[in-house]
Amino acid sequence: MPNGKVRFYDAEKGFGFIQGEDGQQVYLHATVVPDGADIQSGTRLEYSVADGKRGPQALSVRVLDTPRMAKRNRRSADEMAVIIEDLVKLLDGMGEKLKQGQYPERPMARKVAEMLRHVADDFDV
Repeated sequence: MPNGKVRFYDAEKGFGFIQGEDGQQVYLHATVVPDGADIQSGTRLEYSVADGKRGPQALSVRVLDTPRMAKRNRRSADEMAVIIEDLVKLLDGMGEKLKQGQYPERPMARKVAEMLRHVADDFDV
């Protein structure tokens, strides 16, 4: 079975492309991706190939290795310290309102949740 790396994959659209070790570009459809697999650019896969509507198409996909976010894309420790300090101040203010029985308004809650996810992504490398 050939091996290759995911060159592009869009989970929302349900497809992507694999660059095979032999240089062949192979179409990857979401229906052949194993349940719960984290597919992203750089993910190494083992797969079989069949001729499809769009040319070579991957079948029987098996994830070999999923890359982590590159450490070089990470913010510096100094930058993260400032972000964490600001986030703690924001969360303290929200905590005070929660103690008074007031949840944050939906737009603010979504922004805070998004910030927390981004910070978590920078830590989880």
